[in-house]
Amino acid sequence: MSGQGPRTGTITCMDSSHSRRDATRRKLFDAAVTLIAEQGFSSTTVDEIAERAGVAKGTVYYNFASKNVLFEELLRHGIELLAVSLQEAAEKVTGRGGTRIDALDAMIRAGLDFISRYPALTQLYVAELWRTNRAWQSTLMVVRERAVAVVEDVLREAVTEGELSEEIDVPLTASALFGMVLVAALDWQSYQPDRSLDEVHAALSRLLQGRVSGHRS
Repeated sequence: MSGQGPRTGTITCMDSSHSRRDATRRKLFDAAVTLIAEQGFSSTTVDEIAERAGVAKGTVYYNFASKNVLFEELLRHGIELLAVSLQEAAEKVTGRGGTRIDALDAMIRAGLDFISRYPALTQLYVAELWRTNRAWQSTLMVVRERAVAVVEDVLREAVTEGELSEEIDVPLTASALFGMVLVAALDWQSYQPDRSLDEVHAALSRLLQGRVSGHRS
């Protein structure tokens, strides 16, 4: 019994340390994505990232070996958050008995909501998709595949359940839906900010129902 106290204290200390490090990394992520979206990757310095995050320059290098590594981890972290958000939205709908088409619709809304909360990250991600000279191109491909795979899974389930035709091209349709949400959300944020999330979701929902499922509303 006497040996349990120190172990518990050690665990608490480790948890606290991890929490502090996670909080610091989130600050660095937020600072980096904002600055890079504003002025580009090449023009953004580690000093600026540290200053925007409110930490010492050494803290950046303590958490990330370089600015390139920070950006790679930023992409991984951000798109993983998006993928989890999409997956949770789909599971919530199917868990209460909804169809896979309903799940896809919920994923569209979840994607729009995520992008409205993290517009700078999305702008950055879309911009980097068009570049071919970055060290993190392989990482970008992996994180994109992770997000699109979530949509593919639901489409395949819809085919299995007879909700969609077996003739549907699942990978291409998943990419199209993912791209549709990205582009529509960025257009909404940049050129039609007066529109509500409900309005944008309703428009994309009608596209989903009419073009993918073949239903008429």
